[in-house]
Amino acid sequence: MPANFHRDDERLAFALDHLPPGRHTFEFRHPSWFARDVYELLRWHNVALTIADRPGLEKFQSYEMTADFTYVRFHYGHRGRRGNYSKSELGQWAARLSQWASDVDIYAYFNNDWEEFAPGNARTLGRLLGLR
Repeated sequence: MPANFHRDDERLAFALDHLPPGRHTFEFRHPSWFARDVYELLRWHNVALTIADRPGLEKFQSYEMTADFTYVRFHYGHRGRRGNYSKSELGQWAARLSQWASDVDIYAYFNNDWEEFAPGNARTLGRLLGLR
């Protein structure tokens, strides 16, 4: 959802009621969406709350699990250069994801950027998680 799209429970409920079968996730960008009632609506429909990582979101972004899976979207590293993720930052994420993996399936996505940090970040995170 765009950052200027404020919480609207009625519209969300309508959208959730009309989703086709499958796994779905919503990425909210306005702080008003990060609320218990929204989480409960998502849970009722087994729809994941996208966990987005980028500077500025830490003020309101929740690590709430609302489905039997979660979707993590890596937008922009906080400690690496020019949006790249540092190895220590990815190590913290690897620990977090490993913990979550005992309860939910995890999908993770690195936004690509003009300097192509995403493939390297994904490889590093995969190695830290013990993936090939």
